Amino acid sequence: MKALLDFFTSVRVAITLLIILICASIIGTLIPQERSTQEYLVRYGQLSTLLQRLQFTKLYHSFWFVALLALFAMNIIICTLVRLFPKFRRVFKPKVEIESKNILSLKMKAEFKVGLTLAEARNEIKKELSPRRYRLKEAGAEKKHFFTARKRVLGWFGSDVVHLGILVILAGGIASGLAGFRKDLTFVENRTLPIPGAEFSVRLDKFTTEYYPDGTVKDWKSLLTVIEPGKPLLQKTIEVNHPLNHRGYVFYQSGYGWDWKHPSLEIWVKKKQAPAYLKKLSLKVGEKTVLEGESLELDVLQFIPDFVLDEKNQPTTRSLEPNNPAAFVEGWQGEEKIFSGWVFAKFPDFSRVHSAKETDFSLELKDVNAPNYSVVQMAKDPGVSLIWIGCGLLMAGLFLAFYWPTRELKIILEENQGKTEVIAAGIAIKNREAFQTEFENIINSLRKRK
Repeated sequence: MKALLDFFTSVRVAITLLIILICASIIGTLIPQERSTQEYLVRYGQLSTLLQRLQFTKLYHSFWFVALLALFAMNIIICTLVRLFPKFRRVFKPKVEIESKNILSLKMKAEFKVGLTLAEARNEIKKELSPRRYRLKEAGAEKKHFFTARKRVLGWFGSDVVHLGILVILAGGIASGLAGFRKDLTFVENRTLPIPGAEFSVRLDKFTTEYYPDGTVKDWKSLLTVIEPGKPLLQKTIEVNHPLNHRGYVFYQSGYGWDWKHPSLEIWVKKKQAPAYLKKLSLKVGEKTVLEGESLELDVLQFIPDFVLDEKNQPTTRSLEPNNPAAFVEGWQGEEKIFSGWVFAKFPDFSRVHSAKETDFSLELKDVNAPNYSVVQMAKDPGVSLIWIGCGLLMAGLFLAFYWPTRELKIILEENQGKTEVIAAGIAIKNREAFQTEFENIINSLRKRK
């Protein structure tokens, strides 16, 4: 039992745990948390499997990180309790010093005589110390009287309040690790999504993207409406660093994109032998359209926003940005396929339309439109309130420890031949220079009393 107590009260153990937690937090900052397996595979290759097994990809929710927090909290609790009870006895049951040799062994001390009786000296000390907010505890003996005077006794508990603040912060971290979660919600305009574990839903009313003059994205804004129960409750426009808070859930603007599954394609149909001929068609993927006045039917089979060929020479998309839009189109006359191939919006000369038979038609992909969607990250962090409370306690503890240090005076009065000998000493853990000045002022004032 003693070995276990020594382990949990060890400063070395506390420092070791703190270093491990700091290193783990650095790793959690460098590695994006709670992303898809595919994204980790792209970022880290084969190493991604090891990172996921070690739970570095969800570090703050991992068992081992929460266990380290709990172990560190246990160390602080036991260390605090071991030191707390002696402090309580010292604060609430102070011992009055009656041995002059113990007082004279202190560094801050004074010894002198005043021409007062013992009773008069007692009264003068009370008159001197009471305005200075010292609390007195007295004891008496034959021709002797003893004082213990103290103020700012809460300063003794500064480190304990700091420890309490750290414990509350750790409790918040553990609560967040065990019960907190994050999830990306994908909205299109006028879409309502239920919130998991909550009795309300959220609707996206409008999504806008603001751009700088050079075309780069400046800001994303989503106008969200909270619906509860079945009726609009509140509405707010969220953007980066301006989230929506409701019932412990926080909604952050995370990103945006295009719904490439349902794009609207503008395709121009021309004739090589008739330059004035032009038909503008608006098509969707999987939709067949008969060309007016012609026995030609067009069918868009596939659309790729950022066309590229992979290692197997198969078409795929490099990203979800419309950097190289391409559509695979087929042309039919009755049951006979006339042509098929890829047409490119930004590079029409690279279109690859293969004709099964000679045809006068040519195609151009002129424009692509797809509905925007907004990516909103939903987070529930039940420990955030505890973390703020812990930070407040931490600041209060630091203030008590550094700016409210306890000051203590020990005084012995002994009457001898109509005069009283005064032996006094002062104790201050911090800010001794200021207390030395106050101690000297008190002693000089007492010397003058007659």
